[in-house]
Amino acid sequence: MSIIHVTDCFLPRLGGIEVQVAGLAREQALCGEDVHVVTATRLASPGVGYSVHRIAVRLPWDLPVHPRAGSHLDRVIVSLSPSVVYVHVGAISPFAWSGVRSAVRLGLPTVVVVHSMWDPAVQRCYRVLDRLAAWSSSPVALAAVSRAAADRMRAAVPGISVGVVPNGITPERWRGIPTQRPDDAVHVVSVGRLAARKEPMALLRALRAVRADVPLRATLAGAGPESAAMHRYVERHGMKWVNLPGRLDRQGVGHLLAGADVFVNPAAQEAFGLAALEARTAGVPVIARQGTGVADFVRDGVEGLLTDDLAAGITRLVSDREERSRIAEHNRGTEPTHCTWPRVLEALRDCSARV
Repeated sequence: MSIIHVTDCFLPRLGGIEVQVAGLAREQALCGEDVHVVTATRLASPGVGYSVHRIAVRLPWDLPVHPRAGSHLDRVIVSLSPSVVYVHVGAISPFAWSGVRSAVRLGLPTVVVVHSMWDPAVQRCYRVLDRLAAWSSSPVALAAVSRAAADRMRAAVPGISVGVVPNGITPERWRGIPTQRPDDAVHVVSVGRLAARKEPMALLRALRAVRADVPLRATLAGAGPESAAMHRYVERHGMKWVNLPGRLDRQGVGHLLAGADVFVNPAAQEAFGLAALEARTAGVPVIARQGTGVADFVRDGVEGLLTDDLAAGITRLVSDREERSRIAEHNRGTEPTHCTWPRVLEALRDCSARV
């Protein structure tokens, strides 16, 4: 069986879509499928066990778009003769939607997986596009990476059918051995892209407010456009107890989680929260916003806390060792089974069967 994944962005760029598409391609290839990734990322990494096809031009900031994507996609898709086309989209993904049009035009089973939370502005955009192009009535199966993201899609165009295809992990890779601690301070960590939509500055402000009353230290790992502003904020306020190590590889993230007491995902528009899932699987209590995709694998008071007041949530878990230990023990003893690769692949197959 031949499978194509179409995505604007791909590795070595880092983000939820990039990591998940690479993971899906790898897992499907391990199952014996003939897997291909088609992307507009100019310097896309080669796949291991699957093929990567780049339809890209040199643009400022290496933007993953192509002015003539449709004709190129038609040619590549026809040459590969796939059984199904999976298209991965964010809020606005011009290359990916060109992939949808090509696959539908060629009469191929097509599944569109949305990896973002459609805010009111994006919902209005898709509502208008639906009136102009009737995308919601195209012969495709629609899915989102979480229930919260699926609800945002249904709000944009009431009555559409949206499935859920969660992000996937291999749980045993995140079952780490606790590292030696440099002190007794509670270690609060976060991992993610340092972009405004992920709200890392909100997390820094919350940590500063908590530290005025409760001793803690923090490590915020990641890279992105907010990095310089975060370093300035830390220096301006004398927050020497905050470490900003930059981007970590998977081994580095695992080592960080092994020595963490609390994980915080500050984003109010989080469609899934892969790093939060990894932390929860590693046994770390997770704090996240209410109404986000994190709620698919973190229940309030069970695997962590769901709150709109980050400072209050951090204060609660940092101050309450008993609750923190109870949640950590629960997380270490259970696995989020619906986010394992076999379940993710099953969800994808169910979506393709609906087309």
